[in-house]
Amino acid sequence: MDIVKAKSLLRKEMQTQRDHLNHNEKSSYDQKICEALIKLVENRECKVVHVYIPMGSEINIIPFIQYLLNNNIKVIAPKTLAKPILENRVLSSLNDLEKGVFGTVHPKNSTPYTGSIDLVVIPGLAIDKNAYRLGYGGGYYDTFLAKYPNAFKVGIYYPFQCVEQVPTEPHDIPLDVVVIHD
Repeated sequence: MDIVKAKSLLRKEMQTQRDHLNHNEKSSYDQKICEALIKLVENRECKVVHVYIPMGSEINIIPFIQYLLNNNIKVIAPKTLAKPILENRVLSSLNDLEKGVFGTVHPKNSTPYTGSIDLVVIPGLAIDKNAYRLGYGGGYYDTFLAKYPNAFKVGIYYPFQCVEQVPTEPHDIPLDVVVIHD
C-alpha cells in the first residue's frame, strides 16, 4: 500500500474513533490533558504559546487557553490561509474569534505575529512511538513547524490515537513531547 493511501485510511479510522468517543470519557481526558499542559508551560516558564482553537471532536483545550490568558502568557493562534500556510495571530480573548476555512476559527481583528514561540500545542489524528504525528493531510503544521525549529513541539492525543507506526515522509517533523492520559 502506498504512503498516501495508508495515511488516508489511518486518518479515517482515527477520526471515526474520536468522533464516537463517549462524552464523559472525552471530558475527563480533555481535563487531564489541559492540566498536563499547564504543568508543562509552568515548568518550561513559557512566555509565548501557540495553540489551536479546537473544532469538532478535537481535544478541548479551551480551559488551558483561558489559563494562559489569565496568566499573561502571550497566546498565538493560527489563521488558516491558502495551502499550506498558517498565519500566526495574537489571541487576547476567547470572545474575539471569527470563522475561517475548513470549520476553523481564529482571532478576529488581530495583527499577525512574527516573533519567537516557546511552545506549540499541535492537534492530530494519530501518533507513534517515535513521536511522528498524523495530521489532517494539508501539510499546514509541517510547513509551520519548519519555520520554528526552536519551538518546543507538544502533541496531545487520546490513548486510542497511539499507533505502532505513522506512515512518514521526508518533510514530517517529530514532536518533542506527547501528552496522553489514560
